[in-house]
Amino acid sequence: MLQDRFGVWRCGDYELSLARPRVMGILNVTPDSFSDGGSHVGKDQAVEHALRMLDEGADIIDVGGESRRPGFAAVSAEEEAQRVVPVVADLVAQGVIVSVDTRNAELARVCLRLGASIINDVTGFSSPEMVELAASSGCGCVIMHAGKVPGHAARRSVQLDGPALGTHTDKVPASDRLQELMDNAAKNMPSPSSSRRPTTTPEAAPILRQVMGFLGDQARTLMRAGVDRERLCVDPGAGFGKFADEDVVIQRATAKLASMGYPLMCAVSRKRVVGATTAVSQPQDRDAGSIGMALAALQAGARVFRVHDVAGTAQALNTYWAMVNPVARKAYISLGSYVGERMSYLSRARALIDAIPLTCVTGTSHVYETEPAYGIRDAVANCVVEIKTELAPLVLLDALMDVETQLGRTRDWRSSIPGPRTIDCDLVWMEDEIHTGRKLKLPHPGFGERDYVLRPLADLMRDPERFFTHAGIELVPAEERVGKVVKDLGELHDAE
Repeated sequence: MLQDRFGVWRCGDYELSLARPRVMGILNVTPDSFSDGGSHVGKDQAVEHALRMLDEGADIIDVGGESRRPGFAAVSAEEEAQRVVPVVADLVAQGVIVSVDTRNAELARVCLRLGASIINDVTGFSSPEMVELAASSGCGCVIMHAGKVPGHAARRSVQLDGPALGTHTDKVPASDRLQELMDNAAKNMPSPSSSRRPTTTPEAAPILRQVMGFLGDQARTLMRAGVDRERLCVDPGAGFGKFADEDVVIQRATAKLASMGYPLMCAVSRKRVVGATTAVSQPQDRDAGSIGMALAALQAGARVFRVHDVAGTAQALNTYWAMVNPVARKAYISLGSYVGERMSYLSRARALIDAIPLTCVTGTSHVYETEPAYGIRDAVANCVVEIKTELAPLVLLDALMDVETQLGRTRDWRSSIPGPRTIDCDLVWMEDEIHTGRKLKLPHPGFGERDYVLRPLADLMRDPERFFTHAGIELVPAEERVGKVVKDLGELHDAE
């Protein structure tokens, strides 16, 4: 049985609903990563790339300071910290859900103190220090399998993405190497009397026993130490100590891995298993193949996707999910107008929102005249619209911006002074959604201080203050709120 798609992954102060696939954007702050080494080494450059990925659809940013490319050289703890800590601190300060890709317990401890939410341990929490750290915090934990699998014989046709961590490889004399290859070939040849046929991939059972056994053992170790089950996510570790055909076997068994009951991560982005199935040699050119493999994993039960190409992957995952998993969620949109026929603009905005694909309006508050706020000089007509939608938050936001454009709203992002607003469409809250980026923040950061949002919400739901306080949204006292309601303008009629 597959894990419940409506489960959650608890990561520090955040709770990620798995009612839709989640994207983890890869941020390598290294000079030598296999795909994008050296692209985001400086702090400012790295943070800018992270914010861009959030605006493209990433839910999490995974920061790594040590390359694991073929033949990688381990870096000192000090050098890894110099690369990672400034970036983590900056992103956390902006409210980003940050994951730290490290096997260094001391670095992980520092990052958790800074506010990181997830530890992505490539050694699968094999060290007692990492287990103790996880138990003493509330962070999310990614348990990865990074070892070889049974029957893993040396091959010349496929290279590793990275050596199995905790192992070493000694050079073998050419004569011994040749003999080893001949011996292995002889072992695998069927006897003349045997009905066994050659297969294109290794036998799945011993590989899965190794991978699933390790992941299960480490998960139980963490839970025995006091880590809540809902904080755990498992990753079979594509490319780490495995040949491409072994990774194919593992990816084809995604449903079995998902049946373990933990959130399952698919982390195949640009790796050699993608190159092997597409004949694309350059990692940067493997995004289309990576998306194809991600969609197969999503269908089979994976819910977290660690990727380089956030924009393309998010678009593909959102489209696939909308087609095969029609899940409508509630959201609230604050509408405001202070130019011209205010009631008409509000009515037309509601009609356009109701016409957004996979979206419908389910309720509308009264319209209230409110005091000017945030630099606006004129009284504003405000209401709140309740909707149900199957769209991802950023997709819905783009549709709302199109509504504003259709109604003549122009935005000047360079100016701090509000321009005339025929209509303002603010997505203030969405069920099971949190997000931080320059484009969208959910819940809306000004939500808790706006009387012109909280007062209309009382028309649509019972005791909104209690509901949103329980949801972790800080609300300021009524007397301290901005944009206070001064008049009830009545119900909003349909647009003519």
